[in-house]
Amino acid sequence: MPHTMSRMGDVLAGFHAAWEFESDSVLIRYERGIRTPKLFQTLGERRVPLEAIEGVTLTPGRRGTVVLRAELRPGADPLLEAAAGQLKESGDPYRLVLPAERETLAEYYADELRAQLTESGLAERHLVAAPEAPLQFKAYDGKASFDGTAVSFRWFWTGASSAKWKAGDQRFPMSELSGVEWRSPEVFEGHLRLLRRDAAGPAGQADQDPAAVVFGLGYGPVHESLPFAAAVLAAVRNCAPVPAVSTARARRDPADIADRIRHLGELHQAGLVTDEEFSSKKAELLAEL
Repeated sequence: MPHTMSRMGDVLAGFHAAWEFESDSVLIRYERGIRTPKLFQTLGERRVPLEAIEGVTLTPGRRGTVVLRAELRPGADPLLEAAAGQLKESGDPYRLVLPAERETLAEYYADELRAQLTESGLAERHLVAAPEAPLQFKAYDGKASFDGTAVSFRWFWTGASSAKWKAGDQRFPMSELSGVEWRSPEVFEGHLRLLRRDAAGPAGQADQDPAAVVFGLGYGPVHESLPFAAAVLAAVRNCAPVPAVSTARARRDPADIADRIRHLGELHQAGLVTDEEFSSKKAELLAEL
């Protein structure tokens, strides 16, 4: 007789999260308390199919706790794939921290879960759902937006390099991308870079690359930029060829155009753009009215 979980719907509650054991998955619900990591609050919940899990561990934690952890197969979760091992231990969404007195109960559930696992190794596709679009966040040099079909970067005149201002605001349909590079804002030179299918040669510095936004103190925090990166990565993987569409640009808000021309003028007066570049970019902006 095949081994099954004790009862579908059993719940094991720990600090910041609770795991609900289903017949074919584990539903992780995150608390929204003030001490709960912001990434967990943003995620809300994660349904993890058993086929996405290749192992379960139970280890001693800090200060009288034990830690139950689900080890996911490489490539099964776009969030972990985008994070590329950069998440801090406390920010791991698949760790359940419990009081030490619940170790026996946690061990029971770990054994029950292990008995259900049949898959291991690289997953051929994402098995855990990515955060849903639309998503957006503010980086140091621009605002990043994702509507499910394309990523847009709108530069901030106070932070964007002259190279990005010269290139103008950017829009990248999923069909033009091959992946995403996320570097945690908690380390030096954190950024989010879109990897383009037609890229010629290695990418340069993120602050000079129109396909990247850079992070900084208070800009691009993990709980905003990582779900964004995961959603884009999942969309890129799921992208199929689409019919050609009109390349005509949508009309933009005149006030927005005027604001951008004013900022361009400030860059021109500061000597960051030449007379020719100023005239060319101004004409390009006016053509969008």
